[in-house]
Amino acid sequence: MGWTGRGGEDVRVARARVSLQELVRLRTRAGLVARSAEREVFRANFTTAPEDGRHRFLFHVHGTAGVGKTRLVKEFEHLAREQGALTAYVDESAGGVPEVLEAMCRQFAAQGHRLKDLERLLTSHRERRHEAETAALAALEPVPDGGPSAGGMALARAGLAGLGLVPGVAPFAAVLDPAQLAHGADRLRSTLSARFRSHEDVTLVLDPAGVLTPVLTDELNAAASDVPWIVLFFDTYERTGPFLDAWLHDLLTTDRHGALPATVVVVTAGQRPADPARWGTFADFMTSLPLQPFTEAEARGLLAERGVTAEPVVAEALRLTGGLPVLLSTVAGTRPAGPEDVTDPSATAVERFLKWEPDPARRAAALAGALPRLLDADVFAVAADCDPERADLLYGWVATLPFADRLGGRIRYHDVVRAPMLRLQRGRSPQGWLAGHRRLADAFRRWREAAEGGRDAGTLLLDDGWCELRLAELYHRLCASGHAAVPDALRDLVDACDQGEALAGRWIRVLEDAGRDAEVPGVIAWGGRLARALSSGGTQAVLEALLAGTGHAPLTAPAGALHRGGDLGPATTPGTAVQGGGAWGGTPDLGGQPVTAGLDPEDEGALDWMLEEQAREMTPADVTLPPALVARIHRDRALAHAARAEHAAAVTALSWALTLTPDDAGTLALRGEYLRVLGRHQEAAADLERAAALDPADAYAHASLGAARLALGHPQEAGTALDRALALRPDYPWALVRRARVARELGDAEGRLAALDRAVAVEPESAWAHCERGDALRAADRDREAVEAYDRALALDPGYASAYASRGVAHHRLGHLDQALADLDRALELNPSYAWARERREEVVQDLDG
Repeated sequence: MGWTGRGGEDVRVARARVSLQELVRLRTRAGLVARSAEREVFRANFTTAPEDGRHRFLFHVHGTAGVGKTRLVKEFEHLAREQGALTAYVDESAGGVPEVLEAMCRQFAAQGHRLKDLERLLTSHRERRHEAETAALAALEPVPDGGPSAGGMALARAGLAGLGLVPGVAPFAAVLDPAQLAHGADRLRSTLSARFRSHEDVTLVLDPAGVLTPVLTDELNAAASDVPWIVLFFDTYERTGPFLDAWLHDLLTTDRHGALPATVVVVTAGQRPADPARWGTFADFMTSLPLQPFTEAEARGLLAERGVTAEPVVAEALRLTGGLPVLLSTVAGTRPAGPEDVTDPSATAVERFLKWEPDPARRAAALAGALPRLLDADVFAVAADCDPERADLLYGWVATLPFADRLGGRIRYHDVVRAPMLRLQRGRSPQGWLAGHRRLADAFRRWREAAEGGRDAGTLLLDDGWCELRLAELYHRLCASGHAAVPDALRDLVDACDQGEALAGRWIRVLEDAGRDAEVPGVIAWGGRLARALSSGGTQAVLEALLAGTGHAPLTAPAGALHRGGDLGPATTPGTAVQGGGAWGGTPDLGGQPVTAGLDPEDEGALDWMLEEQAREMTPADVTLPPALVARIHRDRALAHAARAEHAAAVTALSWALTLTPDDAGTLALRGEYLRVLGRHQEAAADLERAAALDPADAYAHASLGAARLALGHPQEAGTALDRALALRPDYPWALVRRARVARELGDAEGRLAALDRAVAVEPESAWAHCERGDALRAADRDREAVEAYDRALALDPGYASAYASRGVAHHRLGHLDQALADLDRALELNPSYAWARERREEVVQDLDG
């Protein structure tokens, strides 16, 4: 405490600043023997210089629920503060990297160290994020009846998920790869580019971690000059790890976000050990601290701290608790006078704690509070089924229970205590159990409906508050109705899968939690099956498991779905690019030779289904899904396949969907586009013509039909289809570039340039459009202007091989031989099999030699 000084007066002044309560707390902590080995390892690390090979930069605490991880982490934070460290503690209340950084800013500021630059950037992120979500939802194309088209809705869902505009955890990095975005993502990205004034604002929304983290490292370096250590604590890592682990690994092991000061120490705590695949190479720089139930000495120390010292009582407590800290704390909190007062906590946590509570109303309140997964005053009033005034009094008491963990303004019972409380209620009063869960399900339904405000499902899933209400409703419905409530949960899960793995995981956890808490085998089986699928293969594997588990798993493809005809076309859709295509590219023209990005013929027909043996092992449960929902699952699977350029598999999935909903225009349009990508232009045109006839207002179908007709050698008909698409949507960049290609085939140089001028005006950030415009200018012998267009394309996409090749040709024609050779060399470096560029290079070399 720094109590030494140059004279007695200094000592007296120092003592005057220390309260009696603080002295008591210090002495209590000094006498605590629990986790002494772990505390000593952590404390000793501060006496070892970072340059010393014994110093550790990362500690990972792990162990089962109730073993005392959070208590140890809090003790570590106290030890770090004693060493003068600047500390920050983050738990599951943070839903993403930006929220983690906000928590750090608040806590550092409370310790006298403002991270001002980071705070300002976080404020900008929140503002831009709100604007982006508003823009994304406004991007849905209406049809004449006022609602979005089926194809538009599917693409909008893909766009929202792809662009990461989902509260909480979102795959921000995925948006940086244009080949992974479908047409919906293109449309939303274009909307964001138009809304925001700068590229930096767009990046701040789409990749916040990439923008914010370098600022964090700068701030930590500045803070390191004022404090000896900086210690960051990440608790409940089993919940935060899915979005923090990769980020933290990059922060500690790479220079991607800048150099961290060597005095930074990180502590993580979760139920599972560190991922060896990710952290294995970091083993020499980290310490793993697996926590087991307390040793006898530690358990005795905890009991003594709580005033339980009588040997018969201590012995009985040790025998019955098995050393689990939360059970020891509960037993000690009851102050048992003799061994007969120590009840068996493994049989029922209720009797362990409430045996000494004489008020029946309080005992009933504690039991009622166990029914919901999370409690606030409103939820408790429904669970306890009492008037608001009485509920407030009881809730205030429940919030003080030792096993009621505080989470912001709410509380959650510790799992070790809640589980036996639920078992007690279910066994003692089955009808009371059902009534309680039905009452809660009905309450959450009312609250959820009040929060909807007429919004559609896709919009509601972006609202974290609505999701929480719906998940709670489903949980209680599953606990009350068991297997009969599974179909509702599965229907919602399909929508959740569209928004990414984080949201899908929340829906699956509801099935897992309800199955475990209500002990319903069918619900347990569904939760486990879907959780394994999500862990092994993401949302697409979840969709596969849904089909298999409901008896709809396709073990073979529909007739003709895997037939291939013609050469493979570029792996692109209206809204994605192959090579340097910018935000919404297509296939750039390489001086007259088209790019082909075909799939390996050996892999093209290999579909990512569930293994046939696995599907056969799954006995379809008594769950019926409507045909339209099953078709929807197949469409979502198709979008996931297309995002990975697996267009043959996408065609097969859409073919299954069309066996169930044969007149769905959106599904036909998607299959037609993917057939076009595969080079099956005749089949593509047939699908797209039918889609356009079923939904004449779908610009997507008309645009793709135009591209298919052009590939079939019918430029006039292609122009008609593309003109129709542009009449429906005048600022459709992909259609404008394709219309320019039609004009090229028809010899309409003026029309070609006009379409491309409009395309770059609509989407100035598209490297593909600028490159196509450069080709048109070069064809018109306007080589200097062509070079400028190629320059713009390469500024947007420095890895765009065809832009280098085409610029090299323009330089050659202008007599700039050295520049021409450099550009063509760069094109071949990027794409060694680029035959057209190699031929043009030989021409330049001949001129140089001549």
